[in-house]
Amino acid sequence: MTTESIPQQPYLLRALHEWITDNGHTPYLIVDATADQVLVPSEHVQDGKITLNVSYAAVRGLEMSNELVGFEARFSGTPYAVQVPMAAVRGIYARETGRGMIFPVEEAETSSSSADAKPGKSNDDRPPPGDRSHLKVIK
Repeated sequence: MTTESIPQQPYLLRALHEWITDNGHTPYLIVDATADQVLVPSEHVQDGKITLNVSYAAVRGLEMSNELVGFEARFSGTPYAVQVPMAAVRGIYARETGRGMIFPVEEAETSSSSADAKPGKSNDDRPPPGDRSHLKVIK
């Protein structure tokens, strides 16, 4: 049995997608299009990000596993197979209300190598989640 816990982001993403859909709204994903293994149409990327309509009416074969968000959709009439690693998903919100959640950037992404870590430091030394200034509230 491993001591690493399963990330909560995929569960929150699926729950918020369901909540947004059940309320009759349109779920949109915010994706870091510069992240590794992101397959999105580059002509729709702005400032390194892309916003994707992931409503059941807009996509086919929506899959939200613990590792990947994948689906088929049309962009300007052209079919495209979209694949987004879970780590590249930055948030989800309802188009109509703006309500949703921005996800924190994972620790593994922010520290590119263990050589950057200081000896004797552990993951328990990082600041509490409330001290992260990069999070934004979507209303």
